[in-house]
Amino acid sequence: MACAAARSPADQDRFLCIYPAYLNNKKTNAEGRRIPVSKAVENPTATEIQDVCSVVGLNVLLEKNKMSSREWNRDVQYRGRVRVQLKQGDGSLCLVQFPSTYVSHVVCSGEDT
Repeated sequence: MACAAARSPADQDRFLCIYPAYLNNKKTNAEGRRIPVSKAVENPTATEIQDVCSVVGLNVLLEKNKMSSREWNRDVQYRGRVRVQLKQGDGSLCLVQFPSTYVSHVVCSGEDT
């Protein structure tokens, strides 16, 4: 396996992973929510996250059969994750308005920063 430093940030396996639980206002921090409740949304789906990321101009990849390890509910509506490209192959940002993973999470929730 190649060293992480040798792989390009543009490789799909280096994209930022966003699970619906990260943005769900019904989840606690222990259950996987990563943004404040005030910026989170109610029961987002991976498809909705993909749509929002695409609209703002991010390169996204939807993986429908993946799940967060903290998600106890195995229903189809809770499945999926979105991979988002934040950096180009040379290490520069794809979009300057998304300098961090936190900003990306908030934008993917559909809220203004």
